Amino acid sequence: MADSSFDIVSKIDRQEVDNALSQAAKELAQRYDFKGTGAEIKWSGETIEISASAEDRASAVLEVFKEKLIKRQQSLKILDASEPRQSGRESKITVALKEGISSEDAKKVGKLIRDEGPKGVKVQIQGDELRVSSKSRDDLQAVQALVKGEDLDFAVQFVNYR
Repeated sequence: MADSSFDIVSKIDRQEVDNALSQAAKELAQRYDFKGTGAEIKWSGETIEISASAEDRASAVLEVFKEKLIKRQQSLKILDASEPRQSGRESKITVALKEGISSEDAKKVGKLIRDEGPKGVKVQIQGDELRVSSKSRDDLQAVQALVKGEDLDFAVQFVNYR
């Protein structure tokens, strides 16, 4: 019997992020506490730019955006928000989106699976994803539970389960 396998990836659903951004922008336009603060959230190339008249308002806009992401089942680990910075009269926050698993993170997850996972499970690093394979599907499900239970500093999804 052939080995079963799945891939561990860290991908961003851009459509869901875009929807969350649109919802956050709509809420900013309607909420009374954001009136007259110049609070704004928008795409700026591959990053998201948040601006407001005060530092606490900019942070509040970021919180609204995070709430919208959570409602759309997106992990907050994809966000890499900068500290609020003054830009003239405005306070700005730049939010970068993290995608892919870095090679050191991949090695860390591979080591975790080899050390704590079931025996007979093979892990291969393929670019910015990991391929996990085993003869037993139960072992693969145990590895998924192990990786989900670990507090990693990046979002994980499991794809190509065969």
